[in-house]
Amino acid sequence: MAASDLLNLSALLDDAKCFDLVREHRWPAGVRCPVCDSGTVIRDGHDDTQRCRQCYWCKACSRRFDDLISTALAGHHQPLRVWVLCFYFMGLNLSNRQIALELGLDTSDTQAMTEQLRAGLVAQAPAVELQDAVEIDEVYVAAGHKGQLAAVAKRGGSDGAASWQARRAAARWRRTSRPSSA
Repeated sequence: MAASDLLNLSALLDDAKCFDLVREHRWPAGVRCPVCDSGTVIRDGHDDTQRCRQCYWCKACSRRFDDLISTALAGHHQPLRVWVLCFYFMGLNLSNRQIALELGLDTSDTQAMTEQLRAGLVAQAPAVELQDAVEIDEVYVAAGHKGQLAAVAKRGGSDGAASWQARRAAARWRRTSRPSSA
C-alpha cells in the first residue's frame, strides 16, 4: 500500500469538533466552575489564540476559566485535535512510535503526550474498593529444582500427607545432621 493511499486522520478533525467533544465529556450536565464547583457560570468570549476554545466566568467566585483548565490537556503547545487523535490511537493500542508516525510528531513528543494522557486518566479513575468473597487459585512453585520435581517430592515437598510441622522437623534434621568440615 502506497503512502498516498493512507487516510490523513488529522485533516478530518477540526478544532471546533474537538472542543465540542471535550465540553460534552467534561460537563455532561452543564458547565461548572473548576474552583468552587458552582453552576452559575456564563460565557465570557473566546481564547485569543484558539477561537474554538470557549472562556467562562464564574459568578460565585469571580474567576475566569476555559474548556481545558484543570485537565491533562491544559498548557500544551500541540493543538487539541492532535491530542484527541493521540488518545484515539492509544485506544487502538498503537505504540508510541506508530502514533508519532501517524501524527507526524517526534517520538519524544509522543511519549510525553501519552504519559500525560495516562496520568490524566489515572487521576480521574475512582479508587478501587474490594468487598465480598475473594477466590484464589492454587499455585505450586518448585523454586530451585528446575525440571527436578522428583527431587522436590523426595526432600519433603508439599504432598498432602506431610504436615508443615513434619516438613519443618525434616528440614531442621537435614541442617543439623550434616558432617562438619572442621
